[in-house]
Amino acid sequence: MRTKLSQFKFDLPDELIAQYPTQERDQSRLMVIDRKKGTIEHKIFKDLLDYFDDGDALIFNNTKVFPARMYGKKEKTGAKIEVFLLRELNADAKLWDVLVDPARKIRVGNKLYFADDKGNDILVAEVVDNTTSRGRTIRFFYDGTDEQFRDVLKQLGSMPLPKYITRTPEDLDDERYQTVYAKETGAVAAPTAGLHFSRELMKRLEIKGTELAEVTLHVGLGTFRKYRCGRSFKT
Repeated sequence: MRTKLSQFKFDLPDELIAQYPTQERDQSRLMVIDRKKGTIEHKIFKDLLDYFDDGDALIFNNTKVFPARMYGKKEKTGAKIEVFLLRELNADAKLWDVLVDPARKIRVGNKLYFADDKGNDILVAEVVDNTTSRGRTIRFFYDGTDEQFRDVLKQLGSMPLPKYITRTPEDLDDERYQTVYAKETGAVAAPTAGLHFSRELMKRLEIKGTELAEVTLHVGLGTFRKYRCGRSFKT
């Protein structure tokens, strides 16, 4: 089977992309496809309860999003730089894999400065390697404890809302861009389908006899990569 990149294109009007979540998580819309009947129904997410019975199982990804998007400035020029934390490579050396934007301005050896709300520089990092076109490895300089360092990252970072959410992150996103069952910190994006589960809906599923289990799968760089085609797969 040959797949073309054009097959993934579809029209999604901007006005249909919600910029804020519904007031209640389980009040989001749900599309139900019946493959046997070939029908499509439009329902509310809490109606999911109707499709699970005693003995069924639901597996939840308990990964937790951390405030991975930071904004700093480049030394000398003061150019604004977005740094998107991907994963920690070495805790002792404070080495991180990151994405930078605009990447063309960031080279090995550059220092980046991060300031608090009052404009005081409280963290410095140095670019030590190139990994991809936008990817870099950076080393943070910080003399405090590991716990204090992570508090600083949390202070400087913001929730990494998807690019199609064009508004500035707000306080409500600290809670709503996180599943109610999030436990293990390590994701740079939320497992979005899970955002619609409320505690009440999960409890009702449990009462109905549905088994609820958990796995930890941190969402990483792959969610931001572009689709690429070029291979043929035989079936």
